[in-house]
Amino acid sequence: MSSSFEKYQKRRLISSYFSVVISISLVLFLLGLLGLLILNTKKVADHFKEKIPVSIYLKDTAKEVEIKQLEKSLALADYTKSTQFISKEEAAESLSKEIGEDYMDFLGYNPLQNAIDVYLKADFVDEVKIEEIVSSLQQKNFVDEVDVSKPLISLLNDNIKKISFWVLLISGIFTFIAVLLINSSIRLSVYSKRFIIKTMQMVGATKSFIRKPFIWKSIRLGIVGAIVAIIGVGVVLFYLDKTFPELSLLKDIPLLVGLFLGVFGMGVIITWISTFFATQRFLNLRTDELYY
Repeated sequence: MSSSFEKYQKRRLISSYFSVVISISLVLFLLGLLGLLILNTKKVADHFKEKIPVSIYLKDTAKEVEIKQLEKSLALADYTKSTQFISKEEAAESLSKEIGEDYMDFLGYNPLQNAIDVYLKADFVDEVKIEEIVSSLQQKNFVDEVDVSKPLISLLNDNIKKISFWVLLISGIFTFIAVLLINSSIRLSVYSKRFIIKTMQMVGATKSFIRKPFIWKSIRLGIVGAIVAIIGVGVVLFYLDKTFPELSLLKDIPLLVGLFLGVFGMGVIITWISTFFATQRFLNLRTDELYY
């Protein structure tokens, strides 16, 4: 009879520990993903900024040597990420594919111009800086027009600011909720041993002596939960890197190490604090209050 009761108690204990680990790992997994989003917000924003071209349309009278010199100077410019020369023939072929017919058959000539698409570095995708770049390019006598979508840049910058604000706000809310959830799981685990805590206290054990095994047990559970969460974040990170290789998510090793250490540290710190206050609460209760 006692053997079956002990097995039942052991199963309950394992079930309690398992639920705590699952709760901790799920919460830390979500926090890890949120941290991943925060750390890569600028990288994602920069990726979209660098996809907006500044198109330089050249006059038909532009000499090949002038075009080559312009390409070379653009490639060496501080603001340039990359350049692409598009001949009027390539532009015509691309346009014909888009509209589904060869418009030059009835026009009799190619009205398009040779162009150079300049993709700027993210730090220069700003209305004021772009205006300076456009002004300097328009001063060249063989440049016919410089075109850039200023409304799109303005909209992109505004949206990035808004998204950054909301991401930080949501991160704060989620962190608070995470602490509450882990704290609740730990308190339930400690609650099941409240009579043991009070018994130890009644036989003369000090508060620090009673708290110590509970704290170490919770820290170990927090470590296990953090490891599970880190593995989960790693899998998601690997998948995202395969899906969006242009973001180079796995190349910034110090950033990733910092993220994983942050998740691990959160698992240890939150469980330590939660267990400390949970055990302290039951240590301060009177014997008759343990039944409520």
